[in-house]
Amino acid sequence: MAKKKKSSSHNLPAVVHPAVASDRSPVIMTELVLPSHTNALNTIFGGVVMGWIDIAGAIAAQRYCRNPVVTVSIDHLHFIVPIKIGYTVRITARVTYAGRTSMETEVLVDAENAITGEVRRATKAYLTYVAIDAQGRPKQVPSFSVSGAAEKKAFAEAEVRRKRRLAWLGE
Repeated sequence: MAKKKKSSSHNLPAVVHPAVASDRSPVIMTELVLPSHTNALNTIFGGVVMGWIDIAGAIAAQRYCRNPVVTVSIDHLHFIVPIKIGYTVRITARVTYAGRTSMETEVLVDAENAITGEVRRATKAYLTYVAIDAQGRPKQVPSFSVSGAAEKKAFAEAEVRRKRRLAWLGE
């Protein structure tokens, strides 16, 4: 009698749902700005923030599609206020759009001065991820289900951004 092979998280059968609610994807990360994150002016390196943005966006996309994802693009990234050493950074991410194999995530970054309690938006970014299979090929993602006026508006705005990205690529 053959032994049953145990499943690991890497070889579980894929389950694709006809439509997935957007509330399956939200991510909230909290980071403390340490000296190793900062430059000579005691403000955070932009690349550190970009890394945190990519991680949060990827987690949201993976939660949504239940598959590994790769980063395809990040839209314009503008740093609005400096994030200083000792600040607490809150990164929130959610899927705002899903196509056939790709998903857009919105990532918001807020900086909090823990001493004064002041919280300010430091940056906002939209990233595109593609779900991949075990061979690294694009894999279909669940369709996106929206509800409520705010979510429908966010989805429509995401469609406009998608068209703009495709135009940039000449597609």
